[in-house]
Amino acid sequence: MVERPDWLTFSWAALRGLWAGHMMVLRHLFRPAVTEEYPEYQRPLPARTRARIILTRDPEGEERCVACFLCAAACPVSCISMAGEERADGRRWARWFRINFARCIYCGLCEEACPTLAIQLTPFFEFCEPDLLRMVAEKKDLLVDHGGKNKEYNFYRRAGVDMVGGKGTHIGEAQPVNLKSNMP
Repeated sequence: MVERPDWLTFSWAALRGLWAGHMMVLRHLFRPAVTEEYPEYQRPLPARTRARIILTRDPEGEERCVACFLCAAACPVSCISMAGEERADGRRWARWFRINFARCIYCGLCEEACPTLAIQLTPFFEFCEPDLLRMVAEKKDLLVDHGGKNKEYNFYRRAGVDMVGGKGTHIGEAQPVNLKSNMP
C-alpha cells in the first residue's frame, strides 16, 4: 500500500518557501540600485572578444586575402561569399568579398580557417541597423589599411611562393644548393 504524504508537511514547506522569497525581496528592496548607463559607461570587454570582421593587409600594403574560400566553407551559417581571380603577376586575390552581418553568429571559425590571417575579428560590436540590407558589408567596407593583430605576417613570404622574391629569400628558407659544387 502506498503511503500518502502528510498535507501538514507540504503546507509547512510551502510557507517556508514563501517566507524565504519575501525576505529576499525585503532584503534587496532597500539596497541602492546598481545601474550602468550604457552609452556613458561601457564595460571593459574581455581580451578575446570577437565581434566585427575586418580584412587586413600585409606589411607591404597588399591585400592578404587570396580567395581560397576556406572561410566560406568553415562558416556554419554561410554568411561569407566571394569571387577570386588571379592577377597578372600570378598572385590570387578576392575580386569581391561580402559578409552578411545579419546572419553572422560571430563564432570566429572564419578567422581560424584563414591561412593568410586576412580575416580578423575585432571587439567592435555596436553596428545595429534597422534595415537588414544595410548589414551586408562589401570588401571596401571591410578592408583596413593595417595588419591587425599580426602586423608583420606576410603569407607569400612565409609560404615560400616563388612570385615574391627568389629562392632562398623567404622566411626560414635556406639558400639553394649549387649541385655542381657538390661534385668530387
